[in-house]
Amino acid sequence: MKKIGFIGVGNMGGTLAKIAVKALGAEAICVSNRTPEKAQSFAEETGCSALNNEALAQSADLIFLGVKPQKMAGVLEAIAPVLAQRTDRFVLVTMAAGLTTERIAALAGGAYPVIRIMPNTPALLGQGVIPYCGNELVTQADFDLLTAALDGAGLVTPLPENLIDAASSVSGCGPAFVYIFIEALADAGVSCGLPRQTALEFAAQTVLGSAKMVLETGEHPGKLKDAVCSPAGSTIAGVKALEDGGFRSAAENAVLAAFRRNKELGK
Repeated sequence: MKKIGFIGVGNMGGTLAKIAVKALGAEAICVSNRTPEKAQSFAEETGCSALNNEALAQSADLIFLGVKPQKMAGVLEAIAPVLAQRTDRFVLVTMAAGLTTERIAALAGGAYPVIRIMPNTPALLGQGVIPYCGNELVTQADFDLLTAALDGAGLVTPLPENLIDAASSVSGCGPAFVYIFIEALADAGVSCGLPRQTALEFAAQTVLGSAKMVLETGEHPGKLKDAVCSPAGSTIAGVKALEDGGFRSAAENAVLAAFRRNKELGK
């Protein structure tokens, strides 16, 4: 049985570890964390095993690095001697913004197979987006093991590495932007007289339904928008207010700012 390890069980690492537990079973999963108590608590919750970083690096076939970009060098430096002593095959899986597969291999101190993924938090509900790529040492069997571990996460799809930062800026950072929009819709609904919980439910369901319309009809969002806008109606009045307020430009600038920051984190 292949062993899947997660170094770091924070928001993203913990989300993917839970997905892997559901996909492959708890006996296949091991976790570690900077705070050992957190790893132990996670293991007790999910049924997987808790190890330290070195033991995990010694035994796992896929080693997920749920580590922030600024902390990656230190974590890899600490486990590099363990990795260097291994004679069996293993794959490093990074989810750190901005860090390329080449950079991860260099920090780990060897010519190792490295897969790079950029997940987002809706993966926990099976509605995520996880683009992935790998260096030249990654085999199709490695990718198959990755997709098996992430089965049920949502859209798990290959992408050239030169597009990963762009994808992360849309799908990885995008949920935060969408949450702000949902909150704003709900706040406005409260201003119009709706109870807070009702406004929040209506706003969230409206975003969910609208997204499904785009995905399931295949229509361009502009065409779907036009279909809601009756002549001289309330919707077109609201659309004009959004355009006057720079909504479209602000959304584009948010993605571009995230993209620039991804590039900075990789330096």
